[in-house]
Amino acid sequence: SNFILANAQGRCGFPIVYCSDGFCDLTGFARTEVMQKNCSCRFLCGADTSEPALQGIEKALDSRQEYQTEVCFYKKSGAAFWCLLDIMPIKNEKGEVVLFLFSFKDITESRGRSCPGDKKEEKQTSEKQRSKKPGSSHLRAARRQGRTMLHQLSSQFARRDRGEMKINRNVFENKPSVPEYKVASVQKSRFILLHYSIFKALWDWLILLATFYVAITVPYNVCFTGTEDSLSAARSTIVSDIAVEMLFILDIILNFRTTYVSQSGQVVYDPRSICIHYVATWFFVDLIAALPFDLLYIFNVTVTSLVHLLKTVRLLRLLRLLQKLDRYSQYSAMVLTLLMSMFALLAHWMACIWYVIGRQELESNDPRTWDIGWLHELGKRLEAPYINNSVGGPSIRSAYIASLYFTLSSLTSVGFGNVCANTDTEKIFSICTMLIGALMHAVVFGNVTAIIQRMYSRRSLYHTRMKDLKDFIRVHHLPQQLKQRMLEYFQTTWSVNNGIDANELLHDFPDELRADVAMHLNKDILQLPIFETASRGCLRSLSLHIKTSFCAPGEYLLRQGDALQANYFVCSGSLEVLKDNVVLAILGKGDLIGADLCRTDQVIKTNADVKALTYCDLQHIGLRGLCEVLQLYPEYASKFTADIHQDLTFNLREGSEME
Repeated sequence: SNFILANAQGRCGFPIVYCSDGFCDLTGFARTEVMQKNCSCRFLCGADTSEPALQGIEKALDSRQEYQTEVCFYKKSGAAFWCLLDIMPIKNEKGEVVLFLFSFKDITESRGRSCPGDKKEEKQTSEKQRSKKPGSSHLRAARRQGRTMLHQLSSQFARRDRGEMKINRNVFENKPSVPEYKVASVQKSRFILLHYSIFKALWDWLILLATFYVAITVPYNVCFTGTEDSLSAARSTIVSDIAVEMLFILDIILNFRTTYVSQSGQVVYDPRSICIHYVATWFFVDLIAALPFDLLYIFNVTVTSLVHLLKTVRLLRLLRLLQKLDRYSQYSAMVLTLLMSMFALLAHWMACIWYVIGRQELESNDPRTWDIGWLHELGKRLEAPYINNSVGGPSIRSAYIASLYFTLSSLTSVGFGNVCANTDTEKIFSICTMLIGALMHAVVFGNVTAIIQRMYSRRSLYHTRMKDLKDFIRVHHLPQQLKQRMLEYFQTTWSVNNGIDANELLHDFPDELRADVAMHLNKDILQLPIFETASRGCLRSLSLHIKTSFCAPGEYLLRQGDALQANYFVCSGSLEVLKDNVVLAILGKGDLIGADLCRTDQVIKTNADVKALTYCDLQHIGLRGLCEVLQLYPEYASKFTADIHQDLTFNLREGSEME
């Protein structure tokens, strides 16, 4: 919508208090050039603008009446355009006209691209016919349009684009992407894989899953494959086993082309250095873990338990997981998942050992006099007893489930006794299992508790501060209205910054880094035209003086007569400027309010109230800090002092309205 709002209660004319972005795009004027001008639109007039139409506008304003006309206006660039102008007075609850709504519709295409002088007679006749017809369909449509504009005015503020802000490309230019370690050079061969790239991260997750697969299947095959049935079961996983081996071999190839970080913090891209580093560290471990033992099945080679035992060297790949744990430590949910997976994996390994112990006890004792092993007891309960300690007995599936049940119950508690240790060897293993379980409780579940507390630490901090605030209100007997304002302000600011104080967080960082972060956080205000000619060093100094603030609906940002401490930039929300309960301006996203600088020792008093209409996010730069920076950069100070009044949407300095 192309519209402006004008104050109908002004003592000297009817100043413009708000203009839409559409109006700025249509006319080419910036908001700061339009605000506080008279709404009679004399600043849009040109050679072919009809004087009778302008007189009709002024007459409609004086009489507080609706008016519609077609008139030829001129943009800031001097280009003419035909405009359908609708003027609608807006009344308050008392029936008093408080605002004028001017709606501009570009009809250049329907009237022609130019404003020929020979059509002046026709134009004046048309204007006279269109004016003062409150019952016409055009005016009824205009009224509906005006009500829609007013209803959506607050959302109009939020949707303001930044077309009038020119980005200083010398300051905010895109920097070349740098690696995780800034001291590294970014030039590299196209066949070199970055160790912190997205592809490498996904590949590491795939290798992690393959490592867990190996950690589960290898101990199981070593301990439970001894019969023909178990050998056929091992052959059923031949495809997945070979696929995992191929992944490990491919991982070795990729590691020869993956960057690494040297001890000095440099990212190394040289292929020769990468190969030497990999061979000297993890190459032999990865090579042994990737030996394709499962290809023996394809060539029908007899696989003995010794071959399965050799496959346990693949578990060395778990050492690579310990190397990367610090990378996952910042993700609480991920660490929690890894810890629980390691606990379950340990229980699986202990179950395999428990079965081997039972099997060895079974084979090393006389079947006629010895029947107290846990496998014997399990076979009796399942009605599948052993015959001569070699035939019969429970199935491999039942034996594994019973073993896993025993180890998990021993690791997490003292066991239930339905699967128990009877022989000395079994009892010694049970003692070791319970000791390991106590250690795992301390390590795993202690970390789990700490992780869960860390996940809810921010919520706990919120409740602590809220309780402190309520205790403060109760102790000091604050009135209900003030209490409500404080609680609402606290809740809203917490939702914005999540309780994080950026100034405190960045306090210990070096000035160079703090300035870069401050420039990024405050880039909206630094993109204003007033800062276009400032050097990068000046902008970095200014960014360190910029603070953020927040204002709730109905709160006063400034009161008339207050000493002005800062200039404010509206990041979001809308505010109104009031003087004697008369609206002087309506401010929205992208507006700059404050005062132009006089003398550094002069106290600037505000000439109006500034009140929030909605929730507002603001950035402000203190006048004292601004003066200090300008003293350090005198070549920019003169330019700033001369141009600041052009960039202020509203000048709050007392006496500026007279000037």
